[in-house]
Amino acid sequence: MQIESIQDWQTIEFQNGLVFDKSNPKETIKFSELVLEAYLNRQSLTQQGYFKYPGIFYNKETGQGSPFFYFTNGVAASEVSINRWTGEVKVLRTEILMDLGRPINEAIDHGQVTGAFVQGMGWVTTENLFYKNGRLLSNTPSTYKIPSVQDIPRVFKCHLIDNQINIRNVRASKAVGEPPLLLAISVWSAVKNALSYYKPKSSVAKLDKPVKLKIPATQEQIYMKMKELTP
Repeated sequence: MQIESIQDWQTIEFQNGLVFDKSNPKETIKFSELVLEAYLNRQSLTQQGYFKYPGIFYNKETGQGSPFFYFTNGVAASEVSINRWTGEVKVLRTEILMDLGRPINEAIDHGQVTGAFVQGMGWVTTENLFYKNGRLLSNTPSTYKIPSVQDIPRVFKCHLIDNQINIRNVRASKAVGEPPLLLAISVWSAVKNALSYYKPKSSVAKLDKPVKLKIPATQEQIYMKMKELTP
């Protein structure tokens, strides 16, 4: 099969693992063979493009402009329990509400939102980096702890707002990959709030001063914080 000009590509068909010219459908070649042929003849099979969103501008001097094409908005609320003897945190419940425009595939969007949230949980609770003399020490599964199945909130709900106003993007959809990750701050905030009520005895009165808690709020840090709060 010879393809000598760009016009030829308009008649090329891909079906059932075969490639052929619609003007001569009897002459076919397997897709895998075509890829190998292109590789042996040093022909690139890649293509790239760049899309420039219209209407994006920002004036640094005046602090005015429209630096983003649209916003992906969301909110999350989380409930946690803390083991007062070990500092272990369990996320009891998380509810997420996201505005993703009009989802192209709602099931995929649900997976993206919940997956990004759990990834964010690792960021705010377990994924601690330790360095010594410029060398990363927490570089193995035993020293760099990521969330597991057991860390997922016991009750985990994700709701999508049916919003078709975002007509500026493809089929009124919105990007969903990264924004939900930041919603995991709700877990960190819940831990911080729980510690503000911590008392070594039976009292549940809230502390007068806010609790200082770094990210990630690891089990060790929480345990040491409770010891610090113990008179």
